[in-house]
Amino acid sequence: MPSRKQTGVFGVKIAVVTKRERSKVPYIVRQCVEEIERRGMEEVGIYRVSGVATDIQALKAAFDVNNKDVSVMMSEMDVNAIAGTLKLYFRELPEPLFTDEFYPNFAEGIALSDPVAKESCMLNLLLSLPEANLLTFLFLLDHLKRVAEKETVNKMSLHNLATVFGPTLLRPSDKESKLPTNPSQPISMTDSWSLEVMSQVQVLLYFLQLEAIPAPDSKRQSILFSTEV
Repeated sequence: MPSRKQTGVFGVKIAVVTKRERSKVPYIVRQCVEEIERRGMEEVGIYRVSGVATDIQALKAAFDVNNKDVSVMMSEMDVNAIAGTLKLYFRELPEPLFTDEFYPNFAEGIALSDPVAKESCMLNLLLSLPEANLLTFLFLLDHLKRVAEKETVNKMSLHNLATVFGPTLLRPSDKESKLPTNPSQPISMTDSWSLEVMSQVQVLLYFLQLEAIPAPDSKRQSILFSTEV
């Protein structure tokens, strides 16, 4: 679906936002991650525990109007509301971060049995994403890995984080489905939904478990200077 609006950040294409901000990773993503890394890394169930809905809506409104006091607001809110705001941002993108175009390919790639072929396929697909999508994902991926390093305290393993974020970052378009057209047995709606979600979780988990992603150095470095053009 096309964006309903071109102002604000929620529900607006990620490339539109980064171009407007002259950034590589949207400001909202950087701000939420920074605040969570400042005081939420040892919060039990971070990203799994729901934040207060009214706080999340207040932050959404503040980011949408570019409120200069948003960082002050964030510092006074429960960290789960900030985590919830970040998840909501990704959920409301008009197109998921992994894009409608590549979603079926990621679903096929994760199902490959040969590990060498799988890695080649998955990395090629990842590096084929539009620049804003790729850089934002790499930024988020590094953050989620750091969250999982505190698993003994926050109880959020890589698998837990993949379960939370997988269906948010990867969603099939209405026209696409990875399910077989002629399954040997009838598949119920519940079963098909479960298979979709399982695939989405596995794709994200795959990238979380990779030792390193050989993205071009220039693209990784550009994250560090994300206020530049």
